[in-house]
Amino acid sequence: MTTRPRPYASPRSDRRSGPWSRQPPAPPPAVPRRGAFGRRLLVVLFLGGLVASVLPWWRDTPTGSLTGATAMTTAAGQITGLVAGYLLLVQVLMMSRLPVLERWAGGERIARWHRDVAATLLVAVLAHVALILVGYAGLEGRSPFGQAGVMLREYQDMVSAFVAAGLLVLVGLVSVRAVRRVLPYELWHAIHLAAYAVLLLGYAHQFSNGSQLFRPGPVRTGWIALYVLVVAAWLWGRVVVPLWFNLRHRLRVSDVVVEGPDVVSLYLTGERLDRLDLLGGQFFRWRFLTRGCWWQSHPFSVSAAANDRWLRLTVKVVGRHTQDLRNLDPGVRVWAIGPSGTCTAAHRTRERALLIAAGSGITPLRAMLEELPPGAALIYRARTPADVLLQEELDWLSRNRGLRVWYVFGSRDDPGPRQVTTPDGLRQLVPDVARRDVYLCGPPGLVEQYRQVLRQAGVRRRQIHLATFAL
Repeated sequence: MTTRPRPYASPRSDRRSGPWSRQPPAPPPAVPRRGAFGRRLLVVLFLGGLVASVLPWWRDTPTGSLTGATAMTTAAGQITGLVAGYLLLVQVLMMSRLPVLERWAGGERIARWHRDVAATLLVAVLAHVALILVGYAGLEGRSPFGQAGVMLREYQDMVSAFVAAGLLVLVGLVSVRAVRRVLPYELWHAIHLAAYAVLLLGYAHQFSNGSQLFRPGPVRTGWIALYVLVVAAWLWGRVVVPLWFNLRHRLRVSDVVVEGPDVVSLYLTGERLDRLDLLGGQFFRWRFLTRGCWWQSHPFSVSAAANDRWLRLTVKVVGRHTQDLRNLDPGVRVWAIGPSGTCTAAHRTRERALLIAAGSGITPLRAMLEELPPGAALIYRARTPADVLLQEELDWLSRNRGLRVWYVFGSRDDPGPRQVTTPDGLRQLVPDVARRDVYLCGPPGLVEQYRQVLRQAGVRRRQIHLATFAL
């Protein structure tokens, strides 16, 4: 293990030819903090909508009418159906990439909410199907399977509803972490898009068979209006905003700089970059409009703070798509969606920060270092000194922004790295760690290990920020 309190000269500085090496931009002032009001408002609105979704059932159910197992089972099926319909709309809204949602909650948090709500939605849909079949079968004196056959033959829009339920189960299965790991990303993404078909296929049966929605009135009108608003939000976030962004900024590849054997930096130029609402630590979903790359969109963070001359993303080559990025020609058009993410200096809760990076995880944190107040500290984990990325720039930031840097070399089982993954080891380097915001970016196992260590060192959960990408 090797730790150094000051950065040292980059062994690859003579190979750099990008805009940064020619003229580093002046560091921007520290960005102001943003409060948690927007995020809390979203939670309140979600819970209020959830309560409102079942109020029609409550209003239409007379006191004392729930007598007997059949009536209670049917009522439970109606409630889970209303909840499932509401959660499905929430899921589509969270996938809309609506700018106000990205700004208030951030892509990372929305992705976590999306996963949690998806699991609840799947349970609600399966419970709705099972409870309705059992309840209606009890009323008609049939078996649940016989009742399913009757509903498919005689009930309006029921075939599409069953297909929607089946697609939702499929999406849920491929979203299981173990299954997702073995599927190609493109196949997983294509199956995941079936969630939109679930919304379309399940829409009609709610209004033709739903006890609370089939009658004309304010409840039915309100649900239809909610559908219209969600679809409009999706079109705005997925179509209008990206189209406006790309027509306004017209991004193109300007330079491709080799940072190491398997890492490249892409410099992009465009129009009106001084008006770009971008924070260090955020990411875009990039699509490079050239042969072999145009059909894929991947999330990469920016690795330098916004300026009026260029954008930069630094990419680790791990597959065919990223390998193709090494060979991009200057002038290639770029389609970008974003920015997204709340792992930024604006979302800090304290004035001082500690950043912990491993390998290529330095890239989003590197951009953030330009926007944090002076006095930040960085722990950078790498196997060898040759694996350190963007070190020339860390030297510059250390001299000009009061940054303290510790490089920790070796594998996770070496004595040095083990020492800095303990509460005492962290406090030895950064005595006031419990009074700092901590930003983490690196391999999932290492990030989770540091999360536990930071909690043991007294860092509050709200002070820990993860630089992750929402797909």
